[in-house]
Amino acid sequence: QLLEAKASLSLAQAQHALQLQQAKAQINNMVPKKQFEQLQNTLREEQCKTQQLQESLQQQAEQTCRQLVRTQEEHEQLLQAAVEQAEGLEQSLRNAEAVLAERAAQLRDAQAQISRNKLLIEELRGENRRFAMALQAAELKQKSMEEKNQLLEEQASALKQLIGKITPASLS
Repeated sequence: QLLEAKASLSLAQAQHALQLQQAKAQINNMVPKKQFEQLQNTLREEQCKTQQLQESLQQQAEQTCRQLVRTQEEHEQLLQAAVEQAEGLEQSLRNAEAVLAERAAQLRDAQAQISRNKLLIEELRGENRRFAMALQAAELKQKSMEEKNQLLEEQASALKQLIGKITPASLS
């Protein structure tokens, strides 16, 4: 029982010491009335300043929000314009590709025609060479015929002269 009583006494003393410390802390934390009023005034002023700052921040937030909405609308308009421009460029590109494909087809056709024309030119050159040789042969024949004709004319002239000489003699 003595030990229990000592333990209870020690516990009571510890609690008393703790309560004493808490009381001293509360006394130390107590502020005189004048100082308390000054602190309240300072608190009210700080609360007013805080209220003003909150209102200012609210206004700035609203203004920033409006500006953000305007900026977003401008960006959407710019994006829409860019999309439309891109679509226009794509259409132009498709048109240019179609024209290019058509021109390429025309060039292929023209190239095929040129190849055919080259073959025709080669054929015509061959025919021209054959005609030139035939013409040359004809000219040689003509020359030969002219020479024979000349010879025949000379013979005919000689015969006429002979006949002319023979005829008066045979008449007489």
